[in-house]
Amino acid sequence: MSTGFKEEFIDAVKQLVVEKGISEEMLFTTIEDALVAAYKKNFAKSHAKEQNVRVWVNRDTGETHVYSLKEVVEEVYDDVIEISLEDAREISAKYNLEDIAEIEVTPRDFGRVAAQAAKQVVIQRIKEAERTLIYNEFITKEFDIITGIVLRKDRGNVFIDLGKLEAVLGPNEQMPGESYIFNEKLKLYIVEVKKSSKGPQIVVSRTHPGLVKRLFELEVPEIYSGIVEIKSIAREAGSRTKIAVWSNDEEVDPMGACVGPKGIRVQNIVNELRNEKIDIIKWSKLPEEYIAHALSPAKVLSVDVDEDGKSAKVVVDDNQLSLAIGKEGQNVRLAARLTGWKIDIKSKSQAESLQNEESNL
Repeated sequence: MSTGFKEEFIDAVKQLVVEKGISEEMLFTTIEDALVAAYKKNFAKSHAKEQNVRVWVNRDTGETHVYSLKEVVEEVYDDVIEISLEDAREISAKYNLEDIAEIEVTPRDFGRVAAQAAKQVVIQRIKEAERTLIYNEFITKEFDIITGIVLRKDRGNVFIDLGKLEAVLGPNEQMPGESYIFNEKLKLYIVEVKKSSKGPQIVVSRTHPGLVKRLFELEVPEIYSGIVEIKSIAREAGSRTKIAVWSNDEEVDPMGACVGPKGIRVQNIVNELRNEKIDIIKWSKLPEEYIAHALSPAKVLSVDVDEDGKSAKVVVDDNQLSLAIGKEGQNVRLAARLTGWKIDIKSKSQAESLQNEESNL
């Protein structure tokens, strides 16, 4: 390497160590390994490609030296990997039989090749370091919410700018009926952060129940502080969500805290989710009470639970049956997912008719 380049090279290495947090010794070792390969490719004779070679780079000056490593033997059978004791002691009197002698074989114009190889290693290490830094930054945000900007759509995927990288919003993670407009800001849930050969890959979602949970944490200080807990969420993205909440403080109404003054808190979340309906219900450790709340906005007359089968028979007024079941069964379906109970709903007249049939048997 030329003197100017050597100085620039050492400065670049030291700067890389400071800025990217890479181990200096590891970086030099990687460079030295690359220089061994460069030497064998460009300078070793065809019959000598298998020779043992060590490259040493001076950590202060950038001076590069190549050494052929040969075992000291009494009789030489292969001069590529062996050296006689007599010849070894001409290099240094310290050598004895079975020692490994180092013979400098630095080619005269090795500096040019060394500079190119070192440059490639440094560039590669910078890329790897940047990928690691980005991965380390985003892995802490896994299962959290992030704001991104819509870049483009391609083959059903939406590409989102997250600042330091692009994320892909796949078709299954997109809310039904939601359009994605260039430069539009979106709140997204980070489902997974993965390492790949091309760098970190971020899987984001607009449909995950975790998005609703994080939005409530952002909007409701009582949830963020832990006074109000989100016990369960059931979601059909773009259509409806049920969220069960509980207060650890008797003086704090969990549902009121989530709705907010004049409904502003829940309305902000509804706006972010493009008018997705949100039912906020009060969680209860009593399954009968919890199931009745979960079927809101329908009013329930009675709940009969079977603990063993984790199933419940619910009776509602005749005029409440369609509301309890919901359009295409959505309300009861979400209530079942929210509570973890199988729910069978009947109207009051259906229940009475069934009861009369059973008593006549």
